[in-house]
Amino acid sequence: MRAVYRIGAAVLAMAASELWQWQHPDAVAGERLPLDKTKVEFAAVEGWEKDDHRGAFATFRKSCTRVVTPLAGQPADGRLADICRIAVLLPAKLSANDAKAFFELNFDPWLVKRPDKGAMLTGYFEPEVKGSLQPTKHFATPIYNKPDDLVLLTRVANRGALPADLTAGRMGTDGMMVPYYTRQEIEQGALNGKGLEIAYLADPYEAFVMQIQGSGLIRLPDGRGLRIGFAGKNGHPYTSVGKLLVERGDLQSESASMDSILAWMRVNKQRGQQLMWENKSYAFFRLLSTSEAQEGPQSAMQLPLIAGRSLAVDPRYYELGSPIWVAAPTLKDMQGKPLARLLVAQDTGSAIRGPVRGDIFWGSGEAAGKIAGQTKHICDFYVLLPK
Repeated sequence: MRAVYRIGAAVLAMAASELWQWQHPDAVAGERLPLDKTKVEFAAVEGWEKDDHRGAFATFRKSCTRVVTPLAGQPADGRLADICRIAVLLPAKLSANDAKAFFELNFDPWLVKRPDKGAMLTGYFEPEVKGSLQPTKHFATPIYNKPDDLVLLTRVANRGALPADLTAGRMGTDGMMVPYYTRQEIEQGALNGKGLEIAYLADPYEAFVMQIQGSGLIRLPDGRGLRIGFAGKNGHPYTSVGKLLVERGDLQSESASMDSILAWMRVNKQRGQQLMWENKSYAFFRLLSTSEAQEGPQSAMQLPLIAGRSLAVDPRYYELGSPIWVAAPTLKDMQGKPLARLLVAQDTGSAIRGPVRGDIFWGSGEAAGKIAGQTKHICDFYVLLPK
């Protein structure tokens, strides 16, 4: 029995390692990019005294299980790992004062300088949509597993003349690596007959949103739910369709949200399809296990996301598991208060690029989707670095 357990653990570790690389292939090797930052005191962090640090500690402690037992590319040594080894020995539920004291005793806050452009906090959520295990006239848009012929270019010794911003490809008939199929090619049938379909949705725009969010809960006709998580992408760079609509004058920047973008595409169906195809990036999914599904949508750390506390960051700058204080005074949270709270870097995203660029996870369902679609605010980052 013990030998069987060891084999199972090794297989799980390999799967988690591979998934980590798929989620941020540009961070697999090399040191992190430097941060232009200034050390401050906790007293200078506006709102620090008012936050409920119990939620932040519980989220941080959960992340520590992965920092201490790392996935591929994440070193298990260093000061963050040392602090995490202390955190996992403490009770999961500390008092507000003890949780606050934990962060103050082990970390120093550093204000990260805003870049000229890109100091922005956006939001994401887990969509819940209707779907079917079989294709029907109503449910005709497939959600795919990751294809076997999709290869990370970081694993290829010679990528030839492939563009530098391409992160994955496939082997061509001549034995050379070529770009993987684009969104348009996939939606026009490039993967037909490969048996990759997990489920089918009724609305292609809901499938598009699910890919952008990186997770989803598919509600079947009999009421059962299928929870899916990110498994890989086709390697083409992500293009923001909202940005394209603003640049072309179809939407105003201040009113551009997920709801307004979807509304525009549904009214302009032919142009909407062409617009989606301009984003050549395409995400593949995996069906979460029963235990994973019960915990909720998964982060890049292969841990459940925590609504209002999990943050997606650029892993070129931040170590996953790091606490980051985010202040966005013009953003109101679900309680109508200006957002200023301690979050934990647990996730990544194709569009999350830059030292002061984050994506806060708001939860699952319609209400979370509404606030996520409206979250687009200038913010400040105070990264908490180990003393």
